[in-house]
Parts: sequence; C-alpha cells; structure tokens
Amino acid sequence: MTQKHSQLSRRTALQTISTAALASIAGCMNSNGNSESPSDGTPSSNDQGPLQRVVVDGTAIKVELSEETDVSQVNLIQPNGEPFGQRDVATGAQQVSFEIGTSYTPGEYRVLALEGEETVQESALSVQPDLSIVEMGIGKNQPEEMWDSSSDKISKEAFVSVENQGNGPDAITQLLFIGDVPYPSDDEGTNYDENDDVSGIYDPEEDIEVDEVVIEPGEQLTLYSYRSPFAFVRGEGTSCESEEQTGSFEVILETRVGTNRVSNTPLQKSSIIVRLRLVRANYGGPD
Repeated sequence: MTQKHSQLSRRTALQTISTAALASIAGCMNSNGNSESPSDGTPSSNDQGPLQRVVVDGTAIKVELSEETDVSQVNLIQPNGEPFGQRDVATGAQQVSFEIGTSYTPGEYRVLALEGEETVQESALSVQPDLSIVEMGIGKNQPEEMWDSSSDKISKEAFVSVENQGNGPDAITQLLFIGDVPYPSDDEGTNYDENDDVSGIYDPEEDIEVDEVVIEPGEQLTLYSYRSPFAFVRGEGTSCESEEQTGSFEVILETRVGTNRVSNTPLQKSSIIVRLRLVRANYGGPD
C-alpha cells in the first residue's frame, strides 16, 4: 500500500453517524464496545497576458497560454514557497501541465510565466479537495446498489457514495466501520483500523482489495467494503436476539490530502433499517 509520508501525515477522516436497526429472526450485534471535464474550481484567467487559464484537470494543474506568446518557461510554486516544478515552453505550444497526483500539499499555488529570466506574469490557484459522504447503504437491503454478483457476499458488505466538491484530487486509503455493527473495523472485529496497509475497499472489477481509490475534483464515486462489516460472526462479545436491535456506528474514510475531520451532514442522525432475513442454523442464532 502507498506509504503515508511525513508531510502527508495529516489525514482526513470523513465520518457519518448512523443509527442502525437490525431486524432479523436471529440478529447478532457486537456489544463489546460500547464525471470527465476539467474542474475549474476558482481558476485564474487573464485575457491580456500570456497566462490564459490555470486549472486543475484530474490530478494535474494545467496552464493554458495565449496563441502569441514569448513565454519560454512556466514555474509552479508550492504553498510553502518552494518550487514544485518547471516546464520549458516549446515554440508554438499553448499548454503545459504539472502532475500533482495525490501527494501534494493543499493550499495556494502560484504559476509564474517567464520570458528568459524575467517573470512577465503571475497567477494563483487554490487547490483543495472537499470530500463528503452523500449516501451509505447495506447490500442486504439494497442489492441493486452493489456490484453484479450471485454470491451472498454482498449481503455482508456496504456501499458508500463519496463526492469531491473541491478543486483538488485526493486518495481514499481506508474505509472503516466503527461502533455497533456486527463485525467492526477495530479490535472488536477485523482489527485493521490502525493498519495503514489494509484499506477495507473492494474493487469488483479486479476482485481484489485495493490500496486506495483516487477521486478527482467534481467526481462522485461508490466505494464497496471488503471486510464484511455486516457479517454475523458468532463469538465472544456477539449477542444474538430474536427481537429488533438498534445501535449507532461511524463510517470513516481516511484520505491522504485532506486536513480536517468533518461530519457528513446528509447522513447525520439518519436511520438505516437493516432487514436481514437470516436462518438461525446458518448463523448460530439462539434456539
């Protein structure tokens, strides 16, 4: 899995608190614990100077130049004032780009247009991702939202729709379920919440647990869990009752670029009804 370097140690956790009512014949709960166009964001533009447009396009900063320009070089300066990179401008070229990936520092970047050694124009662009969880559900309840499969695995997994309303790309490195879910991601369950090498994110096309998922500016995508947070695993700390059970849990996304921990308002205090039609013999429910 991609290492989280020291300058990128500030991780964003997007969390949403949901109330789950687990209804089944023998419900079990862990009770120990408690779209493809450039995103212009706020691009800078100038119809009179050589820098026509500066914009984030996917995971790169793209600089568009005027048709008739004598600019020989374009430099990109990071928010801390250090150079990020420089691009020589070939004769007749009207565009250069800087690949920032998902290992950049968010903030204001400056673009300098040079003729020889002289800076003839400067432009600034704030680059910042802004992720939010817009929808979350469980495969047992909403199989139509899951990947196409005849396996009963989808009933144990969840989907989370995420949107990036910012103008900077980001990478989602972990999908966690903490709290009153049958098989949480902490030491009450699969115990990978402190393991940076485990994402808990499933890629149905490759049929693997991926290291990370890149989300570009303006993009909305769906994540799928991999570690079966809604699998009823009989064992210590797991209770099985015939009556409906309720509880609350957090859905947390760890990201590489973001710097704040924000709660997702659309799902805040929302109620998710989990209708699990289980057979007690299959899950070791009470007699």
